Amino acid sequence: MAPIPVTVLTGFLGAGKTTLLNRLLRETNGKRYAVIVNEYGEIGIDGDLVVGAEEEVYELNNGCVCCKLRGDLVRVVSNLVRRPGGFDGILIETTGLADPAPVAQTFQLDDLLRQHTRLDSVICVADARHLPMQLSSTPEAALQLAQADMVLLNKADLADEAMLAAAEQAVAEVNPTAELRRVVRGELPLSQLLDRGAFDNARLRLPSLGLGKPASDSSPHGYRPVDAGRHTVGVSSVSIAFNRRFERTRFLPWLQRLVIEHGADLLRAKGILAFSGESRRFVFQAVHMTVDSGMGRAWAAGEAVESKLVFIGRRLDESTLREELVHCLEDVCEV
Repeated sequence: MAPIPVTVLTGFLGAGKTTLLNRLLRETNGKRYAVIVNEYGEIGIDGDLVVGAEEEVYELNNGCVCCKLRGDLVRVVSNLVRRPGGFDGILIETTGLADPAPVAQTFQLDDLLRQHTRLDSVICVADARHLPMQLSSTPEAALQLAQADMVLLNKADLADEAMLAAAEQAVAEVNPTAELRRVVRGELPLSQLLDRGAFDNARLRLPSLGLGKPASDSSPHGYRPVDAGRHTVGVSSVSIAFNRRFERTRFLPWLQRLVIEHGADLLRAKGILAFSGESRRFVFQAVHMTVDSGMGRAWAAGEAVESKLVFIGRRLDESTLREELVHCLEDVCEV
C-alpha cells in the first residue's frame, strides 16, 4: 500500500486555518481523509467547527501537539494506518501557538509512521494584515513561517497593496524557499495544496540565488551570498550559492556536525549541491537534527554547476557558515 500523504496546517491564532481545512474537506471529490485537530485547552472547540460527515475527526486537547501531545499523535496515526480501507490523506491542524517542526519530525523518526505515511507538505496560513507585526513580536509566528513550504497570505481582500507588499517581504526574509500565494478565505485549487511532495528530495526546488552575475563580481571561491533575512525576533534566513563543486568527504561530515551541534536552532535547511566526480545532484533537507538526503537527477550536459544552500533558524552566523562551506569545496584555496 502506498504511504498516506500527511499535510500539516499551521499558522498563528486567527489566521484562518480552520476555514482552509473546511474548504479542503468540502472539495475532496469522494476521497477519504482523516483529520487531526489540536486544540490547546481541556474542552475541544475546533473539532466542532470542522465539517464533513465522511471524515473522521480526532481532537488532541489540553496540550500542544508540538510538545506534550506528540505521543498521542503517534498513537492516533498508528491506529489510522492500521484501519481497513485506509485513507487518501491525513490532515493535521496545529494550534495557533505550535511549532510545526516536531510534528514533521514525528513522521520522519517513528519507524511505523515512516513506513506507512509520508510527510507531504507544511502549509502556513498567515494574516496578510498582521503578519509583519506578529513576526516582529511573536516567536511562534516566526517558527510557523520558517517551517512552511507554502505560505498563504490569507484575508488579502482586507489588506491594501502596501500591507500585502510588506507581508510578502516579511515572508521572503524569513523563508525565501516558501511558495507564496495571496488568498481570500483560503481559496486555492486543491491541486496546489495537496500532493505537493514538498519533502520529496526528487521534487525539491530552490530559488535562483544570483550566480548569473559576471565572474569578476565573484569571490575566488565562486561564492555569492544572498541577503540574510532579519525581519523577526530571533529567526533569520541565510542563502548561499557557489559555482564550484563540493568535496563529498568534507561536506557530509560538516553537515552532520552542523545538525548535531546546532540542530536545536536549525529550523530548516535545504540544499542542492554538485559533488566532485559525481554526475548527479546531491539533495538534502533538514528539520532540526533530522536530515534526509540522497542523489537526485543528473546535471545536464553543458549545464552550469550551481550549488545552493538555504538555512533558516535562530542565531545564524552567515559569515561562519560561508567560511566553513568554503573549506568543503573541492581543491580548497588558501584563504
